[in-house]
Parts: sequence; structure tokens; C-alpha cells
Amino acid sequence: MKNLPAIPNKLYFTISEVSDLCAVKAYVLRYWEQEFQQLKPIKRRGNRRYYQAADVQLVRQIKKLLYEDGFTIEGARAQLSNMPSVEDASSSMHTKAMVKKLITDLETVLQNLQAELTPSH
Repeated sequence: MKNLPAIPNKLYFTISEVSDLCAVKAYVLRYWEQEFQQLKPIKRRGNRRYYQAADVQLVRQIKKLLYEDGFTIEGARAQLSNMPSVEDASSSMHTKAMVKKLITDLETVLQNLQAELTPSH
């Protein structure tokens, strides 16, 4: 999508933050919550919505389907149901990042052990 800001690395976003991050009005986000079952922000005190990064990605995907690809709400809904969920992709990316970090940490431990076991003359 064109010129949208990067999604900050934080757990929760307010509806106004998501509105800014996705260049979509808040009332449109509330409407899309009714139309797309996958879009379910957490609701807390006073029915305040808190979106997660996966929700922001989903909003961007919905926006692309509707505004750039020309799908109707019904067509966009069908497209989303055929795609792997944003949560699955996000979870998969998170898992890969964790595995990479674990491998790096284990390699460091291995190097330290090898250094300790190598006799120094």
C-alpha cells in the first residue's frame, strides 16, 4: 500500500492510531468490524477498542482489497477467507524470528564453551 507509516512495535493500538496507520476513518473501522469476522479488536472499559499489530495488518489488507483491487465487501470477505489469516502469518514470522534468535544464542554458547575447552598456551 502506498505511503502508509510503519506499524510501531507495540502491543495495542487505539482506534485513532489504527485510523492514522491505515489512512481510514474510525467510523469505517467500526463498520468493517461488523462486516469482517476476522477483525475483532479487544474491547475494554467503556467499550474502548484496542487493536493488535495483526489487526492493523488485516485492516490494511481489507483496505487494499476494497480500494485498490476493487472488491466489494462480499468479495473481500471471500478473498480473506481463502487467505491464510494474518494471525497465522504473524505467528509464523514471530516463530521464525524466535528460532533465529535461539540459534544465534546457542551458537554463542557453543563458541564460549569451545573457547573454555581449548587449552591456551
